[in-house]
Amino acid sequence: MKPGSQRMDSTFSGLLDKREAQGRRRRLTLPPPGAVDFSSNSYLSLADSPELKRHYLALLQSSGDGDGPRFSLGSGGSRLLDGNTAFTEALERRIAAFHGAPAGLLFNSGFDANAGLFGCAPQPGDAVVYDELIHASVHDGMKLGRAQKVPFTHNTVHAADAEGGTESLSAVLDRLCQGSQGESFRNGSRNIFVAVEGVYSMDGDVAPLRDIVACVRERLPRGNGHIIVDEAHSTGIIGPRGRGLVCHLGLEDQIWVRVHTFGKAMGCAGAIVLCSPISRAYLINYARSLIYTTALGYPSLAAIQITPARADPPRARHPDEPVPAAPDPAAHPARCPLGAGVAHRPAVHGVGARARRVLPAARLPATTDCGADGADGHGSGAAVPACGQYR
Repeated sequence: MKPGSQRMDSTFSGLLDKREAQGRRRRLTLPPPGAVDFSSNSYLSLADSPELKRHYLALLQSSGDGDGPRFSLGSGGSRLLDGNTAFTEALERRIAAFHGAPAGLLFNSGFDANAGLFGCAPQPGDAVVYDELIHASVHDGMKLGRAQKVPFTHNTVHAADAEGGTESLSAVLDRLCQGSQGESFRNGSRNIFVAVEGVYSMDGDVAPLRDIVACVRERLPRGNGHIIVDEAHSTGIIGPRGRGLVCHLGLEDQIWVRVHTFGKAMGCAGAIVLCSPISRAYLINYARSLIYTTALGYPSLAAIQITPARADPPRARHPDEPVPAAPDPAAHPARCPLGAGVAHRPAVHGVGARARRVLPAARLPATTDCGADGADGHGSGAAVPACGQYR
């Protein structure tokens, strides 16, 4: 052991003990064999779909010849070096067209996308106004950025709806625009970015996006209010063919940037920032999480390519209908004895009152022998819908 290692281990042990005492220590675990998975983000179970696997293997095979695949397993570098390919750029164009966006830029993960975007887009003198329950990746991106950061009460647009001393979105915007310090926002010389999620994973509720758009347009009539929607948990779940909340509401022209990820309902990995061509070029030049990392390899891109573009998916939800969540740990409908093959560890995302339980769509029949009666709100058990590539 190197000198000083024992000292650091002692420091870390103390911090871990503190977190243990608070009931907040995290551990890597393995599910017991045969257990029912209540905690996966693969909401539609596409990650385990035999049909998607066949599409994926066929795509890999079609890219090879008789002696094996011609593609490389890895990209070999960042997008700005030799990690860029015609396949990557064509995939970006197809996904952008699918979502009705002018352009798109792929990132290795949703975390990288948000960290890169919020770390470089807001300029000095700008402000980022964000929902208080926004994802940790946005917080890390804002820490890298140079703009002031102001939260607003979760899903609360107007002051009359705010609770406990917190501010609504409209109240925050009004305050930022007041006085001499707010002159740059009033005259449009500085920008305000409003960051929300389409669906919030902890509570399972949906952003009041139409009201947010109306509020931003009213308070910032000079066009210097820019809404960013993280569609990580609405991709594949809401909207026509799973396009997300923005497309469902027809607000494509009102939202500055959308972030769609492929590691949740889509069942693979990666993310894309949907934006204008100029914004795409800016991110290529300034987003550090894109510039200084190895790009996605062909096998990862192929998995994104075969993500199903589903016509009227039976599991897509209306945005006014809350995505099922069980904040009360005792409220979950799965009343399973330990002998039923269900993991005893709590299947939750998060800690405390907002802990969430999820029953992936294709894992269980409508009513199982352990009493889990469609905990995801749509009984599942149906076959995965017919799959196709982005088109």
